[in-house]
This record gives sequence, structure tokens and C-alpha cells, in this order.
Amino acid sequence: MDVGDKRIGMAISDQMGWTAQGIDTLERKSEEEDLEKIQDVIKHYSPEKIVIGLPKNMDGSLGFQGEKVKEFGELIAKVFPGEIIYWDERLTTVYAHRILIEGDMSRRKRKKKVDKIAAVFILQSYLDYLNNQKKESR
Repeated sequence: MDVGDKRIGMAISDQMGWTAQGIDTLERKSEEEDLEKIQDVIKHYSPEKIVIGLPKNMDGSLGFQGEKVKEFGELIAKVFPGEIIYWDERLTTVYAHRILIEGDMSRRKRKKKVDKIAAVFILQSYLDYLNNQKKESR
């Protein structure tokens, strides 16, 4: 998940855990409504883990937005029995914007897609890390 103040981008991995695909962008309304929609997604996809992008400052410290994301993750933990993983998301939104600009997408359409693309980058980074760990342990 790419959790922002206005939208939450979501992605899911394939069953093998190799690739991430974007599934939805949730327009934020209220914590209660957001959690209801997230519960619907959880019921539909039955994930074992939820990976939440953690915005950090460039020096690696956690800022105000990072604290807000962790608080939201704690709310999700109340409705999700599986593991919640926070994953460094520095520059994922920048890369998502760059990809969409290179694809000649209008600014208005980019706004609706960028969070989902950022969620794909976050999840793919996590999956790549796991798969590299598996290769190194062989």
C-alpha cells in the first residue's frame, strides 16, 4: 500500500511472489470508511501480509508523514490478523510520476494512477528483496 492523505494505492503479488500488480486506488473519506474498503480488499484477496510504504526522509529518519502512516498501519492491524511490514518508499512516487509522464499521460489522469503505480513499486521492491534473500541462502 502507498498510504497518502488523499488516496491509498494498492497492489498485490502473484501467487509465486515474483511480480506486483496494481489493483486499486482508494479515495480517502474517513478512517472508518477507509478501513471498511480495505477490509473488502482483504476479504477478496486474502493476503498473508500487508506491505505498507513507509515514507522516510532522505537521511533515513522518520518524519511527520511517516508517523501518520505508522498510525494508519496500527488501525489496519486491528482488522487484519496477518503480518504488517513497513517498507522504505523513498522516491517511489517520483518514479511513478516519471513513468506516467513518459507515457504522455495527462496531469489529471496521473493524479488517479500515481498512487497505484507507487504501490506497485513498493511491493515489487519488497518482493525483489525476498527473492534475493532466497537466492543468497541457497
